[in-house]
Parts: sequence; structure tokens; C-alpha cells
Amino acid sequence: MSGTCNRSGAVTQLVSIDPEHVSSIWPLVAPLIREAISKAGLSAFATVERDVLDGFSLLWVAWNGQAADAAAMTSLQQTDAGKVCVITACASSDMTLWLPLIRDIEAYAQAEGCHCMRIFGRKGWARVLDGYEQTYAIIDKPL
Repeated sequence: MSGTCNRSGAVTQLVSIDPEHVSSIWPLVAPLIREAISKAGLSAFATVERDVLDGFSLLWVAWNGQAADAAAMTSLQQTDAGKVCVITACASSDMTLWLPLIRDIEAYAQAEGCHCMRIFGRKGWARVLDGYEQTYAIIDKPL
């Protein structure tokens, strides 16, 4: 497990929340996830919430010892090309506090036999995540 330092020198570490304990942690991070879902417009918050509470998605928290600096959710999906780890939601008030911690999620995905990471999110993620590239596009037409 790696860590990053915040402005006060506290170390922020990524913690994978055991699905049996998600319901006790969820109220602390749900507002962050709700805001991310709202900004991206790719999912319904109720669906994402149900997936994590039912154990279909894994909850990750960037914890600084006193509070959550960030929260993310992943799901493992089997495709015709192989297993992928999808970051279905990710939120933080300060990206610099947790961005390096994505390596821990990548290590988890590799250990689970995934051939790639996939992110459903805003286009700007490709600019800030090392080694990620936009491979497909979601094209919308407002009606």
C-alpha cells in the first residue's frame, strides 16, 4: 500500500473497504460520489449506490487518518477481450492527494487477472493519469 502526503504532512493511504463494512463507511463518502456522478452524468447515483452496498462494486477510500480525501468505486467485468477493472466513480476535493494512489487499484486489478483498467468519466482524466489513453468515445446528442 502506498501513500501520499497532504499539505499538513499527514499521509493519505488508499484503503479497500471490506464489502461487509461498506454500509458503515458509505454515509461518509456518499456525498463525494454523488457529486462525481452528477458531474459526469454517466450513471444514476441510486444504481452506483446499490452496486456498492450489494457488493457488486468495491469501495476504495483515500484516508488521511481523520477523514476521506477521496473515494472511488471499481467493478470487475468480463468482456470478450478478457477481464477489465472499471473505475465506475471517483471523487475528491483535491486530486493531488490521491492521484498517485491509483497504482494500488491497478495492482489489485492485475492480481485479479485483469488485462486493463477502464474509466468511465470526463475526458480530462486521460490528461492527468499516466499511461491512460482515450480508446473510445461516448457521443451524446441532447434532445
